Order: sequence, then structure tokens, then C-alpha cells
Amino acid sequence: MSTRFTRVIAGGAAALVLAFTACGAAMARDLIIGLKSEPSSMDPQYHSLTPNTQIAETIFDPLVRTDSQLKPEPALAESWTVDGNVWTFKLRPDVKFSDGTPLTAEDVVFTYDRVPKVPNSPSPFTLYLKDVAKTEAVDAHTVRITTKAAAPALLPNLSQLPILSKKAASGPAPEGKTTTELNAGDGLIGTGPYKFVSWKRGAEIVLARNDNYWGKKPLWDKVIYRPMSNAASRVAALLAGDVDLIEDPPTDDLPKLKADKKLHIEETPSVRVMYVAMDQYAEPSPGITGTNGKNPLKDKRVREALSLAINRQALVDRVMGGVALPAGNLLPYPMFGASKDHSKAPKADLDKAKALLKEAGYPDGFGITLGAPSGRYVNDAKVAQAIASMWTRVGVKTNVDASAPPVFFKKRDSYEYSAYLAGWSVTSGEMSNALGSLLITPDPKAGLGTTNRGRYSNASVDALFKQGISTMDDAKRAELLGKAADTAMDDYAALPVHFELSVWAMKSDLRYQGRADQMTLAQNATIKP
Repeated sequence: MSTRFTRVIAGGAAALVLAFTACGAAMARDLIIGLKSEPSSMDPQYHSLTPNTQIAETIFDPLVRTDSQLKPEPALAESWTVDGNVWTFKLRPDVKFSDGTPLTAEDVVFTYDRVPKVPNSPSPFTLYLKDVAKTEAVDAHTVRITTKAAAPALLPNLSQLPILSKKAASGPAPEGKTTTELNAGDGLIGTGPYKFVSWKRGAEIVLARNDNYWGKKPLWDKVIYRPMSNAASRVAALLAGDVDLIEDPPTDDLPKLKADKKLHIEETPSVRVMYVAMDQYAEPSPGITGTNGKNPLKDKRVREALSLAINRQALVDRVMGGVALPAGNLLPYPMFGASKDHSKAPKADLDKAKALLKEAGYPDGFGITLGAPSGRYVNDAKVAQAIASMWTRVGVKTNVDASAPPVFFKKRDSYEYSAYLAGWSVTSGEMSNALGSLLITPDPKAGLGTTNRGRYSNASVDALFKQGISTMDDAKRAELLGKAADTAMDDYAALPVHFELSVWAMKSDLRYQGRADQMTLAQNATIKP
């Protein structure tokens, strides 16, 4: 076993106790949270998306969770051991679901077996089980997972898979209770600190304290999430006292909000990278004009030119209000698998960009449409407009198609964009997560390239990645993943733009421990000591 995993097992239990102690005694008070994006589903295995995940992690628990800095720690599994490719997890003995039924190893087996059966998933959870060959219930409180090879990233991957109740979530469909049924609350039974009450789309999600919770008694009687895609409306609701805590207040308002003694602001560096994906597969490619049907994005010189046209520091300063860091890679250095070679964002060079376009056969440029969500990420539509202006300056005449997040993701997943701006939160804190989803050659059955909507494919990147994810030695794995990422960045497989800084604003008597993965978890909100 690597020293990394030994530290987790030894120290995780103590960290968990401290986390729950900080919540304090339960009190008669509700918590109302203003969300920037509404979840697309209550099904915890339908869409790997932060708005969905943060609700799922409040209703359910995984075997292993990650702390605010994305280090694994015990959750439903109180301990585990590794012997070659066999992992043995010991479940906490007295855990009950919110309906009072006991947690058993069969619930874990059912949960993992359901993942590949969920139909029409925009970002499938198979990514997190790609290393798993078999999951077995040894006895009521012991789960054995056999991996296909050495699987050093298994723990952070399992943290993304909250455990469902086999009894509650079973059904006649191949996946048991369908996504539609779970969205209505049918089968939505978990072991987490809060339980599902209702979901009125566009209005509110209501959760109530789970009195069967195995940990420290939850602080809030009721948690109400109100989706508010308009940032100004979120701030207005907070100032009026209609909500207690909000995500992502407008960057332009931060100086004023920080000066308000009735408020408290939390800022936390995140692992969410904003990036531009480019279609490197279709020909002709949708949205590209002036090329006689040829897809210019297949040419590395064109992709490099588009990168050189982006002034990342100007975007951070002028569009993001300083609440971001320019990005040269998919993960900030020195996090796991991020090399020093791409630790700094490339500087803009308009002359070189124009020269590369001319060399590639596009001296007069071409036309393109840049897709983007509006309201999913901080200033996302504004960032897209700024990038479009920068591309246009070098001759790539760019229009922006900014749409509501559900519309954007549907278009993206239908390959309707030649290029699009999106974000990815590296929830494991390890480069394998970003590479495995965004840039590895798509292989749905293997759970690889599940969000590679540019359909980028590079055999060298694939080989380094696969060697890395099967290497248990931390230093060697980090080196291999770093080389894989460097190879992809040198090929301009995608264009990292910036890393978001996460910001929460709240009433002055509240405190929220920000997380690197940007999740807003009600169980982490506490009363100021």
C-alpha cells in the first residue's frame, strides 16, 4: 500500500470527527441557500455536474468522501485495506438509511451495478468505475472490490458515487428506479445528513434533517435551495434577508459586499478549469464558414493560433475582476500530475497567431461560432464574448451562442458546436480525472473520454495516461500523468483559460468552509462561534 493511502486510513477518522464537531449542536433554524444553477436531476448517477453532486452528497454518502482540499477520508466505509488488485472495505456497523432500513454491502453492490445502466447520461458516472472489474458483498458489512489492474485513484473516484438503498431504488427498469422516478422523490433514500422532501423546478429544493443520520446530528431543521441564475438577484435576496447564503456573487460587487458588516465573504481557490474545447473530428464542422467544408481545427497550427489570440491575464483582470487565475493546464501546479512546464498560462501573441493561420492556409481567417452557457459558471457568457473578440482580431470571425445551461449542455452533447467554452472541476485533485474525461480517446464502455465532446484523440496521450492510472507509486504516477498532460497541451488538445476562485457570500452570523471542488454543502454551513 502506498504511503498516501496509509495516511488516509490512519487520519481520516479523526478528521471526520473534527468536521462534525465543528457543526455544533442541532438548533431550530432553517438554512436557505441561493444557487447559481439548478440541478438537472435528483438521480445521483444521471449527470456528473457540480449542481447535481452537491445535492446528492447532502442526501447520500459515498464509501469514501473527500475533504475540502479533496483528500480522501472515511465515510460509509470506516476502514479499508489493499492487497494487489483487491480492495476490502469495512462498513460502519450501525448506519441506517433515512427510512430506517440498515445499510448493508448489498446496497453498495446495487449502486455500482446501476451506474452503467442509467440511460442518456450527459456526463456518465462510468468514468469513476473504469478501474473496477467486480464488486462483491463478502458479508453484511464487508465489500470487496477487485480492480482490472492497480488502481491508485480508486478512492477519490469512489467519493463521486453516493450509495443508494437497494430496497428503495429497485424497480422493473434495468437501472431500477428511473431518473424520472427519482426526480419525483420515489426511491430517493440515502444515509446523508438530510433527506429529500420536494423539488419544484425553477423554484426550490427542500430537504429536512435526517434523524437517522449516523454522524453528528445535522445543524439545520430544514435546508431550502433556491435556484437564482441571475447573480444580481442572488445578492438582492441576501441583502433583503430572503436567503442566508449565496454562491458566486457578481465579481463587480465584491468590494462593496466585503465592506458590508452584515455580511461575510468566503473566497477559496478551486480546481475548476474553464477551457475551450474544439471539434477535431467532424468534417465539415458545424458553425465553421469560409473553409469550403474543411475543418481547420484539425490543424495544430490553427489551434495554437487560437490559443495565442487569447489574452488570459486580461480576461482575469477585466472580465473576472481578479477572481480567477490564468491557466496553462487542466490542473493548477503543483497539484497531482500537473507539471511545471505548463504551470504558467501562455502569453498572447497576435502576430504569431496571424502567421500560424497564414501558414495553415487561412490568411484571411474563417468564421466560427463559440458555444457557451449563460449562468453556469462565473461570468461565462462575458468570458465567451471576450474570447470571441480576441479571435476576431486575428481574423477568426467569431459569433457567440450563449444559452441557458440545460440548452447549452444538450447542444454540446449533440456535437452542435465546433468550439465551446465550458468548465471542469477536477474533483479528485489528480490530473487523471481531467484527462480521463476531457481528452482521452472516447471509449464509453471503458468509462473514458466521457466528456470529450471535441473527440480529440492522441495515441501518445492515451498510452501515458493508461500507464499512469495503473501505477501505484505516487511519484511515478504523477510523472506519467504530467507527461500525458504536457503532450496534450503541446498539441493544443483543448485551450485552458483560467481557474475559478470560488466565492460565497452569507449573513454575518454564518460561516462556510469553502471547498476546492466548489460544492456548496449545507452540512458545511455553521453558526459563527
